[in-house]
Amino acid sequence: MTDLGQALHNIAMSDKNTLPRGVLLTGFDAFGGDTLNPSWLAVQELRDEVIAGHTVIAAQLPTAFASSTAVLVHLLRTHRPALVICVGQAGGRSALSLERVAININDARIPDNEGAQPVDQPVLKTGPAAYFSTLPIKAMLHAIAQAGLAAEVSQTAGTFVCNHVFYALMHALKKQRGSSAVRGGFIHVPYLPSQGAPSMPLIDIVRGLRVAVNCALNTSEDRAMGAGSLS
Repeated sequence: MTDLGQALHNIAMSDKNTLPRGVLLTGFDAFGGDTLNPSWLAVQELRDEVIAGHTVIAAQLPTAFASSTAVLVHLLRTHRPALVICVGQAGGRSALSLERVAININDARIPDNEGAQPVDQPVLKTGPAAYFSTLPIKAMLHAIAQAGLAAEVSQTAGTFVCNHVFYALMHALKKQRGSSAVRGGFIHVPYLPSQGAPSMPLIDIVRGLRVAVNCALNTSEDRAMGAGSLS
């Protein structure tokens, strides 16, 4: 069993009688030559906020394949959150991207922050080909749009560390005892204006994440609405 596989197995053996609590939001450190990462700046802004009766736990993940999932596993075991949303930066996108699916592949175009650059390697050798988000992404899309912010449902979280973390998260929640009601997923956010275009101001990213979390906590059944893609 790989290190990641063993860590996720350990989560599955966690005490099922521990009640989930809080909302875990994660962002990443800067990577690829950038000096900041809007995902972490936005998540930090929401730390300790109470949304729909749940306190936000904010944590930073390293932009590194091995370390990111090790930190994520520790956070899941420590906090036993009721909702988990991992957030990452997606340069070139102009809207908050609610990711639909995580795929079981690492295919890095650039090295991560620890120098690793896996090509055509599975996230988890024994895992399924993909996991779908368990967030009510269509309802979240509607709520964010109603708040006057740009949002979209994305059909790909890429093949870099963001997808790696997204897949590991969904596998952990699937296997964790007593966590069938714990929803999880991934949101990509645009650059900040200082990083280039397209972009979104930090205040709007924070507001959009707040709306998304509130919707996820208050929506038992997702909306039926079109949000697909032709390409």
